[in-house]
Amino acid sequence: MPYLFTSESVSEGHPDKVADQISDALIDNFLAYDLKSKVACETLVTTGQVVLAGEVKSEAYLDVQEIAREVIRKIGYTKSEYMFEANSCGIFSAIHEQSPDINQGVERVAPEDQGAGDQGMMFGYATRETDNYMPLALDLAHKLLLELAALRRENNEIKYLRPDAKSQVTIEYSDDNKPLRIDTIVISTQHDDFDTDEKMLAKIKEDMINILIPRVKAKLKPELQQLFDGYQINHHINPTGKFVIGGPHGDTGLTGRKIIVDTYGGKGAHGGGAFSGKDPSKVDRSAAYATRHIAKNLVAAGVCDEVLVQVSYAIGVAKPCGIYVNTYGTSKVNLTDGEIAKKIDEIFDLRPYAIEQRLKLRNPIYSETAAYGHMGREPQVVTKVFNKGKKNEKKVEVELFTWEKLDYVDKVKAAFNL
Repeated sequence: MPYLFTSESVSEGHPDKVADQISDALIDNFLAYDLKSKVACETLVTTGQVVLAGEVKSEAYLDVQEIAREVIRKIGYTKSEYMFEANSCGIFSAIHEQSPDINQGVERVAPEDQGAGDQGMMFGYATRETDNYMPLALDLAHKLLLELAALRRENNEIKYLRPDAKSQVTIEYSDDNKPLRIDTIVISTQHDDFDTDEKMLAKIKEDMINILIPRVKAKLKPELQQLFDGYQINHHINPTGKFVIGGPHGDTGLTGRKIIVDTYGGKGAHGGGAFSGKDPSKVDRSAAYATRHIAKNLVAAGVCDEVLVQVSYAIGVAKPCGIYVNTYGTSKVNLTDGEIAKKIDEIFDLRPYAIEQRLKLRNPIYSETAAYGHMGREPQVVTKVFNKGKKNEKKVEVELFTWEKLDYVDKVKAAFNL
């Protein structure tokens, strides 16, 4: 019998994502000036206030207030009526030095013996469902909000948009797990005040259905465009009604509260550890990227159509406690999932230092991950500028989203005789 599956996304202006972006901007700035920085920082945002907290071991000195303000400014909180504005919000920093008890478990005389920054398990997932090997419902939810942000910044076709927004997509699947149609699309977007609530709701619903969704649909492959056609999609546009009060004024935001949005939208599994605000010695982040890299290359190489990869660690220990694989019955090779896991251990070095080196993680590459998902993004080389126009201005060329590269496909094919 066909079934429904739902995933959600949130915009860069969502309060939790504001917090994530500030935390990752701090990570990038520390790494830009000291690649050995060890950082675990959290951010809280609320009406007119930002609180920074965490532990740092670094030779870099940062103007953390200005870094936070620049993030808020870039997102679009630049008007006093938002009750959270880049230039006027208060910023309190409670960042202090990292515990030497933790650091002694991570650093080693031989770099390759670097221990895991914490215990725990991390998951990576990939599926043939989309070109970027991501679950379709989440991919569409992200695309809706990326396009909504583009419309807001264009300020042309739609002029009333504010930064905070959420989306949700429900897809009907066949018994053999093939997407049949889009059942429901939910869009909740913050907006300027209107003359009347009735006029406001009608206008927003009209624009979302007739401008936003067609722009997203037009960028999809024909087979995905068909999912929008031939059926009556349920549209829930700002279903609670008025959404003028939003962002950190409407809801307190915290780093790390959107871990499912950040990963696979509820598909696969999640180990529970957030990513933003953590340097790559924290395996919550680096090993989650590594397992995504493994999963994506396995599917791309033809080992299976869908796969979940788990790795686990003990704090201070370099070698993983274990590797687990689930191909959901889609394996194309004459091996059990346990035997595939052993092959993975032979192909990919999953010690924390090896992951950092292979994926080039000890670089300022994290601000770009902090909104619209850490997975399924496009690898690219960019030049980033820190403290632009100041005496300590620094330009750094970095490679973003290295864990999305299909650079191990040939090695995987060779190992599995494909």
